[in-house]
Amino acid sequence: MRKTGLLVVVAALLLGAASLRAHHAFSAEFDQAKPIKLLGEITKVEWTNPHAWLHVSVKDADGKVVAWRFEMGAPNALLRAGWSRDDIKPGTAVTISGFRARSGGPVGNAFQVRLPDGRDLFAVSSFKNAPN
Repeated sequence: MRKTGLLVVVAALLLGAASLRAHHAFSAEFDQAKPIKLLGEITKVEWTNPHAWLHVSVKDADGKVVAWRFEMGAPNALLRAGWSRDDIKPGTAVTISGFRARSGGPVGNAFQVRLPDGRDLFAVSSFKNAPN
């Protein structure tokens, strides 16, 4: 009986730790002091929970194509904010505004995606004071 209780406590702690890791604070992964604005072409969209990801090919200053990925809000929140799967297909040119990852790699947290027709889609960013 005592072993069963211990197993339940250990399982609860492990599940709690996994949940905390999945919902990280913005500042743990991204740097609000490093805003970025990039022009590129969508290569892939991942409509996954807890965050959707937008993959974009961006040419750097030397003309080299760099594969960037941008974290956004949950798919349901994006749909409620006006996103449509038809608006963000691979091959669509977009301008993305957001914040760079602390790791320094080609990763960011998007807060706005501008479409070729001039419409702005807000990425339901985890950054609470993102400009609108």
